Amino acid sequence: MADFITIEDDKYFPATTLCIPEVYIEYLEGVVIPHGLIQDRIERMVQYILRDFGCSTPVVALCVLKGGARFFSDLTRSVSGINGTFTPWFPLALDFINVKSYKNDKSTGNVEVTGAKDLRNLAGKNVLVVEDLIDTGTSMQQLLPLIQEYKPKMVKVASLLVKRTPDCAYRPDYIGFEVPNKFIVGYGIDYNEHFREINHICVINENGKKKFAVK
Repeated sequence: MADFITIEDDKYFPATTLCIPEVYIEYLEGVVIPHGLIQDRIERMVQYILRDFGCSTPVVALCVLKGGARFFSDLTRSVSGINGTFTPWFPLALDFINVKSYKNDKSTGNVEVTGAKDLRNLAGKNVLVVEDLIDTGTSMQQLLPLIQEYKPKMVKVASLLVKRTPDCAYRPDYIGFEVPNKFIVGYGIDYNEHFREINHICVINENGKKKFAVK
């Protein structure tokens, strides 16, 4: 496992000091990771990924939707930009899978996976699973055996964030940031389909959880 950046507990930037849609500011505890730091960290993660994947074997980057879409876009764009510059070039294909395990701010414990019927193209290839956030690790522990059924040559996982939860049973191969055990939103990560469009990674407050809760 490559290195990662640890974000300390309760060390936030005030939401009013960065560019955030006005409608969301009162519902955030603060900004945990500004957008610029996210981008720089992604570039470093890509260097580790190319070191491990740089060979002639085709690679399929598999995005875990919906939260991982923005991270996936930035990561694969960076891979394509320097693919072959300091490691052997490899063909890169993109694919998508939808995994859902949350209602409001709680993990349901039941992981719903859709889109897997189109993954026969993973056979014999190297697979990079791209996830936005590892919380308990339950979703990934259920997803990876499903991927292995298609007999890929190698499977590795890149997650932008890993929470410091006492019951986390899985650690990915590539980690951007280890973050506090709070409900994270922004940079594509939602709370009941809200907050995705924020450029930064933030923590939602209790008022925000109540305001945007679903029954």
